[in-house]
Amino acid sequence: MQNIIKSSGVSRNYGSTTALEDVSFSVNESEIFGFIGPDGAGKTSLFRIITTLLLPDEGKMEVMGLNTVTDFKELRRHIGYMPGRFSLYQDLSVEENLNFYATVFGTTIRENYELISDIYSHLEPFKKRLAGKLSGGMKQKLALSCALIHKPRLLVLDEPTTGVDAVSRSEFWGMLGKLYKHKITIVLSTPYMDEAMRCNRVALIQNGKILSIDHPEKIKQGFRRKLFSVKASEKYALIIALKQYPSTRTIYPFGDSVHVTFNTDSFEDSLYDHLRSIGITNVTITETEPGIEDRFLELMEKGVKAQRCDGLKA
Repeated sequence: MQNIIKSSGVSRNYGSTTALEDVSFSVNESEIFGFIGPDGAGKTSLFRIITTLLLPDEGKMEVMGLNTVTDFKELRRHIGYMPGRFSLYQDLSVEENLNFYATVFGTTIRENYELISDIYSHLEPFKKRLAGKLSGGMKQKLALSCALIHKPRLLVLDEPTTGVDAVSRSEFWGMLGKLYKHKITIVLSTPYMDEAMRCNRVALIQNGKILSIDHPEKIKQGFRRKLFSVKASEKYALIIALKQYPSTRTIYPFGDSVHVTFNTDSFEDSLYDHLRSIGITNVTITETEPGIEDRFLELMEKGVKAQRCDGLKA
């Protein structure tokens, strides 16, 4: 299968701050490839290097077999980019924005209308409305239409569904799924784990380093320990108490519960006694299936421990 993206040892620094460190990965043609990581992990810097908007300090980035540094003019004709922040002209109408981007790439709305019809059909009743007056979901659809109007081979989306409602998120992913028949490769970042599970492969990234790359289900399967969900009315007090329990291995808050692992992959009744002694009652503890976020946190913890060991050796 052809590689659309091939990154080899890419690093990028901003002064003394390291944004990316020795990043290597590849993306296959027609794949939906997701990057998962917190703010500041390096996702946007990486996407800007892929889209030829930023130069790497070290390493090499190839897109469609072309070098992003020396062949940037040719590459920009074949890449669609939707940044995390809405960046279209807010004082132009929906139709004017789309016409402008089509003209920039030497095409027309009519020529590639089939590609964007499912998306643009939601916008056409409002085509005379200024882009700045659109709702978050409509802005998202317009930005995607503009990124696709020149029929790119690669579509790069930086957290495209952040800040929009659940219905708009679902519609957006339905649209992305239909792009497969046009052989458009999609690279995106998302903070939503349900969206990560819809990718063909995902890369977990933290502090500019890739922790793992695999199919979402296989990344989940990498979590080998038994995981328990612990609930109590006083969540903060529960977390403090669990940290004080000698057999606790890891503790992470998840929604209205706390995800916990123990050194022996199980817990004894002494845990209930410990919690009661601190005044925490009505506690429920159940074994739960780990998600991709649990595996991500586990890999982060391993990375922190490895850095500490390296520091001690130095």
